Amino acid sequence: MKKSELIEQIAKRSGLTTADARGGLEAFVATVTDALSRGDRVQLVGFGTFKVTQRRAREGRNPQNGAVINIPATKTPSFSAGAELKKSVNK
Repeated sequence: MKKSELIEQIAKRSGLTTADARGGLEAFVATVTDALSRGDRVQLVGFGTFKVTQRRAREGRNPQNGAVINIPATKTPSFSAGAELKKSVNK
């Protein structure tokens, strides 16, 4: 599903205009992004949890020449599906 299709479905299911649904989705994405950038978790009970995980520094290999390279530690956003979402998907 593309973003435009998601906006159409939100508008249809909520009775909002497409513009209002777009604004709501953009506000949601911005809010989650801001929370994750501060290191906070965003938990939607039944749906899932957005959080930041830490990836440790490690060594890798350049696939072209096999040279060892150092890959720095990074923070990565992740999503863990909630029980209700898992249950709905597995019907």
